[in-house]
This record gives sequence, C-alpha cells and structure tokens, in this order.
Amino acid sequence: MAEREGMQHISPPPADDFDRDLHPNRGAGLNHGIGDSSQAGLGQVSAQDLKAVHRRLHAMSDNDLKQLPILKPGTRLAQGATYVDLKSPNCHEFTARGDMIAHHDNWYVPKDSVDYQLWNLLIGVDNPERLGTGTST
Repeated sequence: MAEREGMQHISPPPADDFDRDLHPNRGAGLNHGIGDSSQAGLGQVSAQDLKAVHRRLHAMSDNDLKQLPILKPGTRLAQGATYVDLKSPNCHEFTARGDMIAHHDNWYVPKDSVDYQLWNLLIGVDNPERLGTGTST
C-alpha cells in the first residue's frame, strides 16, 4: 500500500531486555473482544448456581436467577463497561476500569448481559413500567 506524500510510517520501538520488567502486564485492561464465540461465557456462572446469591435474592424467581450471569473470580472486567456487585449492600451500578478483576468477595453482574427490566430490578428501580409489570392503556 502506497503511503501518502509527506506521511511517514512510524513503527513501535523494538522490545528490549527490560521491556518485560517495565511492562509486566502489557495490554492489561484492553478490550480485544472475544476471539471466537466458543469463548463467550467462560468467565461467568448463573446466579441460580450460587447458593449464597440465591439466598440473597430470594424474592427473585428461578427463571430470573438463571438469566443473571455472575463473573467468576479472576475474570477481568471490561474497561468502560457497566456492572453491579450483588455482594455490595446497596447494589449500585459502576463503570469498570481496565485493571479491575473479579475476586471471591464480588458478585459482579455485567449490564450488557442482562435484560433491561431485570437490570432495573437489580438496581432498585420501583417504577412498574420500567420493570415490565405496569399496565398500559
């Protein structure tokens, strides 16, 4: 491919012996996407599969709990994505940084994997229309 006049192709500097020491977690927090669809969901389990979550959310139906994916410990959160920690006393949504990882003391639920009405229920919305329980005329 021909370069435009006046433009230069700048290549990254070559890695040296100290590069690994200076950047031990190179690329940590970058979202590269899922390489193939067979990798989807490997870092999560259903809320119904975890008895402690099931007890905490006892008012929710089994069907709703099946639809709640919880990240397994060690799973890196996607930078800029929205999550809620069900283990937190007041379930409020937050935006993840690229260096955040799910630990044993977290029950992170990714917003992009949950139906919006179920998400609203999780974060404490009580408006029937936003929960799908309202009546329309």
